[in-house]
Amino acid sequence: MKNLVVLTGAGISAESGISTFRDSGGLWEQYRIEDVATPEGWARDPKLVTDFYNQRRKQLLEVEPNYGHIALVELEKYFNVYVVTQNVDNLHERAGSKNIVHLHGELTKVRSERFDHLIYELTPDRYEVKIGDKCEKGFQLRPHIVWFGEAVPMLEEAVRLAQKADIFVVVGTSLNVYPAASLVHYVQPEVPVYVVDPNSVAINDSRWHYIRLGASEGMKEFIKQIQPYI
Repeated sequence: MKNLVVLTGAGISAESGISTFRDSGGLWEQYRIEDVATPEGWARDPKLVTDFYNQRRKQLLEVEPNYGHIALVELEKYFNVYVVTQNVDNLHERAGSKNIVHLHGELTKVRSERFDHLIYELTPDRYEVKIGDKCEKGFQLRPHIVWFGEAVPMLEEAVRLAQKADIFVVVGTSLNVYPAASLVHYVQPEVPVYVVDPNSVAINDSRWHYIRLGASEGMKEFIKQIQPYI
């Protein structure tokens, strides 16, 4: 089967009701990036950061995957589907996608603030973390999130997937956020690229196929357009 590689962003989760950061009324209007999404913010006020991500997890319990997520699972009948997501929610997992790379970390996990390899999965009945919750080596647990200014550990794997794509599709992202947006530059020149997003994107290429719709309706149209590959 051909390899279908998908880069997803905030737009696909927004349809499920997940608050975005950059839109009007989004999270950045309520919180400063520097306070809740940087190592410096964590060092300055770990309780604020911990409470912020507890709120995000609580919200996650109240939403469900939408057809944008489900369509990617349905496409696994015809393709090897690899999802590279900028989102930290678990909606792709809950929809049933099998191959997922989280570039920016995972909301449902925490890790030791000192030992990055000590990672712990949270459960729906225990999603809250408190100051004083520690790893087995005695260090505070922090969100398993890639904050601004931190390295992106899964970027190399995402690049590898982009390079082996037979079809590459971007869903719900403006291609403004780097290094994630750079993945399109690793797609082989002959490979078709589809962009599913109602808004204009930062990178324009005459060879690309643009579907100016939201994730759910856009994925329905995408499936129609790739029928020759199925």
